[in-house]
Amino acid sequence: MTREARRAQLLAIAAREFAAHGLHGASVEAVAREAGITQAYVFRMFGTKKALFLELVGAAFDRFSDGMRDAAAALPDGSDGLDALSRMGARYDELLADRTTLLLQLQGFAACGDDEVRDVVRSRFARLWDAVATTGLDDVTLKSFLAFGMLLNSGAALAAADVDEPWARGIRTRIRPGLFEHVTTATNR
Repeated sequence: MTREARRAQLLAIAAREFAAHGLHGASVEAVAREAGITQAYVFRMFGTKKALFLELVGAAFDRFSDGMRDAAAALPDGSDGLDALSRMGARYDELLADRTTLLLQLQGFAACGDDEVRDVVRSRFARLWDAVATTGLDDVTLKSFLAFGMLLNSGAALAAADVDEPWARGIRTRIRPGLFEHVTTATNR
């Protein structure tokens, strides 16, 4: 196996391990065992367990940021910020289907008691904010959109799609274009 292929294999295995167990609960030994290599090889490739975690968490955030930015960039000429936000919301919903990526983001938030983790998560969250800000909409609308996204994250983490109860149905309510039209800095004083 080439070094690049081995690296991709280790990242995929480690993503599942960290998504399930977090920074402190994940086992590099389990990652190495599944890959059929030694722990020393994993450390030689990534340096430290935390460095591997940070790479994965950063990539998880970037997948969402890049996906939303790409969705907005695909709009036809003459579209406005709310059209872009609607497209971003649809893409975000699609991305939530990747449970591992979602759980890596949440594990990143959970590990923010560590300064180095917090710095990476802050920078990636800022990148997410900036992706949404390309809509040109005001901060209150951006904040409302991202807050709604955090609720969707919670619902996806809880596998609300598998639950037939009022709260779970409420979380699954679809976002329709125009939802955020009334939320602006002027109307939210």
